[in-house]
Amino acid sequence: QVQLVESGGGLVQTGGSLRLSCVASVSIRSFGVMGWYRQAPGNERELVATISKGGSTNYADSVKDRFTISRDNAKNTVYLQMSSLKPEDTAAYYCYLPVGFKNYWGQGTQVTVSS
Repeated sequence: QVQLVESGGGLVQTGGSLRLSCVASVSIRSFGVMGWYRQAPGNERELVATISKGGSTNYADSVKDRFTISRDNAKNTVYLQMSSLKPEDTAAYYCYLPVGFKNYWGQGTQVTVSS
């Protein structure tokens, strides 16, 4: 059973930065794409960023040039560095790991950006 535990969320002012971490209970070295999604109240869950096994990254247009996803296979951890945060970035952020036909999600970490 794969478990994902996110941390690093919190309250920050507009223009501030946060770094989210997602630690997996298994080795992620052999897994392919991992990613971050977010969900604001009343909205559907949306893709924020993904990173492949080889380190290729993909970002939602709304976060390009502000967020950076990275992975440390030795620590079984995926990070999301968020900068120049805006109130519209306020959401619960979820780590995502597809394994075969099953998708694993973390419990989420709340990010709140005050104006």
